[in-house]
Amino acid sequence: MAKRKKKNEQETFMIAQDRKAMVNAFIHDDRYSPMKEKELAVFLQVEKEDRNELAQILEDLIKEGQIIRNSRGRYLKSDAGIIGVFTSNSRGFGFVTVEGRDEDIYIPEGDTGNAFLGDTVAVELKPSQAGRREEGRIIRIVMRGMTEVVGTYESSKTFGFVRADNNKIPNDIFVPKERSKGAVSGDKVVVEITDYGDSVSGKNPEGKVREIIGNINDPGVDILAIVKGYEIPSEFPERVMNQAMRTADEVSEADMLGRRDLRDVQMVTIDGEESKDLDDAVSVSVDEEGFYHLGVHIADVANYVQEGSALDREALKRGTSVYLVDRVIPMLPHKLSNGICSLNHGEDRLAMSCLMKINSKGEIVDHEIVESVINVDERMTYTSVGKIIVDNDEEEKEKYAALVPMFEQMYELAKILKKRRSDRGSIEFDSVEAKIKLDSEGNPVSIEKEERGPANELIEDFMLAANETVAQHFYWMSVPFVYRTHEQPSEAKIDTLTNFIRGFGYHLNIRQDEIRPMEIQKLLTKIKGSREESIISRVALRSMMQAKYTTECVGHFGLALQYYCHFTSPIRRYPDLQIHRIIKDSIRGRLDEKKLAHYAEILPDVAKHCSDTERRADDAERDTDKLKKAQYMEQHIGEVYEGVVSGVTAWGMFVELDNTCEGMIRLAELTDDYYIFDEQNFTLTGTDFGKEYRLGQKVKIKVVGADRLEKTVDFRIVDDDTDPDDIELKPAKKHYVLKLMEEEAARKSEQEALKNLQDSKNASDGISLDNSGRKSAKRKKKRNLDDISDEFEEVNDHYRSNRHPDLRDIDLDDIDLDDIDPGDMDLEDMNLEDIESKADEDDNLMTSLELREHLRKKRLIEGLEPDGRTGRPREKKLRSGNRSLKGRSVRTGKGSYEQEQESMDKDSKRKSSKGKGSKDVSSRDEGRRFKENGPKEKGHKKYKVHKYKKSATSKAARSSQKKKR
Repeated sequence: MAKRKKKNEQETFMIAQDRKAMVNAFIHDDRYSPMKEKELAVFLQVEKEDRNELAQILEDLIKEGQIIRNSRGRYLKSDAGIIGVFTSNSRGFGFVTVEGRDEDIYIPEGDTGNAFLGDTVAVELKPSQAGRREEGRIIRIVMRGMTEVVGTYESSKTFGFVRADNNKIPNDIFVPKERSKGAVSGDKVVVEITDYGDSVSGKNPEGKVREIIGNINDPGVDILAIVKGYEIPSEFPERVMNQAMRTADEVSEADMLGRRDLRDVQMVTIDGEESKDLDDAVSVSVDEEGFYHLGVHIADVANYVQEGSALDREALKRGTSVYLVDRVIPMLPHKLSNGICSLNHGEDRLAMSCLMKINSKGEIVDHEIVESVINVDERMTYTSVGKIIVDNDEEEKEKYAALVPMFEQMYELAKILKKRRSDRGSIEFDSVEAKIKLDSEGNPVSIEKEERGPANELIEDFMLAANETVAQHFYWMSVPFVYRTHEQPSEAKIDTLTNFIRGFGYHLNIRQDEIRPMEIQKLLTKIKGSREESIISRVALRSMMQAKYTTECVGHFGLALQYYCHFTSPIRRYPDLQIHRIIKDSIRGRLDEKKLAHYAEILPDVAKHCSDTERRADDAERDTDKLKKAQYMEQHIGEVYEGVVSGVTAWGMFVELDNTCEGMIRLAELTDDYYIFDEQNFTLTGTDFGKEYRLGQKVKIKVVGADRLEKTVDFRIVDDDTDPDDIELKPAKKHYVLKLMEEEAARKSEQEALKNLQDSKNASDGISLDNSGRKSAKRKKKRNLDDISDEFEEVNDHYRSNRHPDLRDIDLDDIDLDDIDPGDMDLEDMNLEDIESKADEDDNLMTSLELREHLRKKRLIEGLEPDGRTGRPREKKLRSGNRSLKGRSVRTGKGSYEQEQESMDKDSKRKSSKGKGSKDVSSRDEGRRFKENGPKEKGHKKYKVHKYKKSATSKAARSSQKKKR
């Protein structure tokens, strides 16, 4: 019966594949005309109950790049191209990562095809050139990858812009005022992209504010912005929290039924001082025959998180807990992770126990995996256990006297397991993590190395043994499973490593284009304590592949293990939780054909998703560490340190300090020689004097700058010929919105001071309340023009904050408008180098078109004044002749004095030709308006006449008439 079911499932799978191939072949047929999904269903005679399958087939073909769906919803065959994920660069170019390729494809600036960061794209390769990276052009965007962006909002009167925190997004995102959700300048926001813009025409992406995270000055907002930027869920939905709150606080008798009772077995948890989610306990004993009995007891999280529940769906979505510098974002609510699923000492807890029997050589001769009930005897810390097993601290041993014999047996067993691991070739890199301490405001106060002691290694050895045992057990059961795999390095990376170490007199034994982990470990053993240990260790580490989750057991190269999985942390890793479910189904006899088919279907997606979320968490952790390190080094600008060269590139080298902070020395700032980058040997060598910088080399540096926005630190080399005091420093950069806010505050303060000065002057002149009211009204009217000027300045400031590579740095304030005619100005003929301008920190570059437009607007605003009656802007009048500037625009190319003289000459000629009986110009204009418009009819709407407007003549005309009388 079971065989018949399995055969039916295989037949169903084959039928689905045949249907998929048929649909693909139909769309690729030369006679095919693009159709919508419904039209395809009708043409292919797909039954209604099978149309969901057709929709799924079409989606799968799109993801594979076989077909595309156009803007009208019609399906057609895709053009030739390689499918990959696009990563943009702030300088305009980008790279496409293709699964299965060792190197990314380089995409030049003009060939990005309007792709956005994270988009799945189709790439067409360009003709290859020997010795250069593959280059291509994007011919199609298969699927948009990023729909939301986190950045800082900058407000204007009618619109706003969001500058993305991710510097790989080069363009600001335009936000209409009505879609800003009330955000103000300086707010960190999540903006949803509604239009990806057009890189060809220069149109910026457009979006709407979906969430306001907080102001840039608020504590913790910087970290939260990173969390939002990586789309890491930080809050649990209400439904998930309600389900978590319904879980029991204690283990009931019913929960214990069918489980092995291990409450009498002596066991402890060993974790850090600040840990709260204690998900593993260990026990060790030695029998009369000398066999070690190691028990690794893991919290039975699967008992409380049922598959398909709200808790399970949220845990799968998160994939892993994220440990940031100032917070932990858990995979499960604290009610579970710190409560019933935490192995607190003195409390009964449900567990999954891996019980191993180990001989004196470290070989696991027998094992058992069971559901259990445990009760932890003591909650220990790495520090306390280290004092007992290494320091032999009498006070600590007396405090935990009943547990000391077990700790000594644990230490013996850990050394046996470690020796066996080393003998089989497990690679051990000395990794150092930073411990960053923050104050209550989130500012870093210290950064130290977090050392791993013997107690840490002891727990690690026990966990590795349990993970290997569980993986091997289920591999031989031939059931669907999630393995932790680490593939061997690529041939190209091994060749690079081999060539590099040959220069130091070392070599690797490579057989049939394969390398064994033992060879890498032998190399690390040979170089231990040598001068070149640091540099070779770094290059060897960079040659390794990245570990991931898969359903295929291909082994773990780094650990030199054929079978390996993650079993020991179901509270913080979803693959462990999934493995616990498979184990429970196996123990309870529920692994029937239906269950096996279910796991075979879901596990590949689970493995891939968890690999992705793990990388996302690592990137977020790395970014928050870099942010706080840059913020910490802001306090130490100008100080001199010793460091080690940790990276060498074509544009400079990285130096790591003893506190793990890393900074860059740019190649352009190594001015004592002209340096050439050697990619194979990771060196920078001077061509004139032969000075060399290489990986692992110790150097003395001075901290000259730090930028928390870019998360970078700048160093300068301090050598024997350099006086550290002569090295120029770069002040810590402020966010451009903070600069704008400070400038706005200063401007408002200046305006307030001028207003107070004017008020005090009016008071001293004895102006009456009525006159004061009139003065206030005039000031209010004049602010209409000020508003226009402010809006121009805001737009101007925004353009200044954008980078444009096609024009040199020009400061508008340095250009004398009286000497330049913008209407006739040809920027190509201008000697821009004669214009003195200082490039600020933001490299305010503008295009020639923007410069011409801004000069025009500036001249226009300077030629306006507020109308005395309406307060609206009007062209300025010359006080000497009461004539408007109208008609004498910048197109004449004449200065203001020449224009005024010409105007006065024309006026005098016109007056002399009129005679005594001639009408005034204003009266003549009024007559013309009366003839054109006619008299007002009865019932015509009466407009309120200004109290000073007694006639249609202007104030200037009335004044002129009085003089004539």
